[in-house]
Amino acid sequence: MSHRPQSRRGFLKQAGAVAGSALVAARSARLARAGAAGKLHLACNHYPWIVFYRREGRDFNASLDAGLAEVARSGVDGFEPIVTAPEQIDELAPLLEKHGLEMRSLYVNSVLHEPDQVDASIAEVLAIAEKAKRIGTRIIVTNPSPIRWGGPENKDDAQLGLQAKSLDKLGAELKSIGLVLSYHNHDVELRNAAREFHHMMLGTDPEHVTLCLDAHWIYRGSGNSSVALFDVVKLYGPRVTELHLRQSKETIWTETFCEGDVDYPALAAQLLAIGVKPHLVLEQAVEKESPKTMGAVESHRASCEYAKRVFAGFAG
Repeated sequence: MSHRPQSRRGFLKQAGAVAGSALVAARSARLARAGAAGKLHLACNHYPWIVFYRREGRDFNASLDAGLAEVARSGVDGFEPIVTAPEQIDELAPLLEKHGLEMRSLYVNSVLHEPDQVDASIAEVLAIAEKAKRIGTRIIVTNPSPIRWGGPENKDDAQLGLQAKSLDKLGAELKSIGLVLSYHNHDVELRNAAREFHHMMLGTDPEHVTLCLDAHWIYRGSGNSSVALFDVVKLYGPRVTELHLRQSKETIWTETFCEGDVDYPALAAQLLAIGVKPHLVLEQAVEKESPKTMGAVESHRASCEYAKRVFAGFAG
């Protein structure tokens, strides 16, 4: 039984090595053309496609080829996958190339607060990052997992201290190979005076750990507070390397990225004022209470149009 997985991994490794240089060359050429034209690059995250498909009774991951074809039709320039193992990069690389999508960033969860899991988690992220770098990835987004997803438990001071130290170590390792670590949070990190979120910022070296600003999770985790969101930008704005874009109206996620609870034009202006132009990634997902009037392609196409107006100043 063990022979088949080993054989498959060996094949994927060999195939990835052969295709790697060609993929890098093609992607580098596209990046150069985009930069020369001053085009705004807009990517989307994996998660919205999963939830849009799910509410239609479909599975996005069942056929990545078909799914990424729809991603490309929506008008985005890039795709930020949720990656759990290095082998996924080998599967994604030819499909992204086929559909003309870049992978400037990827999203991976990590466990950095438990002493017996830290080393293995860092090693896994680094293995994923090494493969992704070959096809043009430059930003590794990580969310250090909560004690239990959806649970009420909070990390204690010892766990937060270890997590910050481990996050910094991971960031230093990634920097040594030319990649950027971008810390991502959800609402759980904003509990208890946002002690987890702030310690990940204050307990790490800005040279090693940057911020993936998920504006809506900051907004929601702070009790639907724009004041809290813009305070975070004042505190950590220069560290923002990626911006996740999601909107709500009356606190419920909308189907498209549009005008709503979060003042994104003001956020764009504030980032530009400090000279920060992060990587832009749509993450306009739906939840149980969201309107249901369109599918994933239509939603992302409308979201692209609005995002490109709001962030026009980020082009080039």
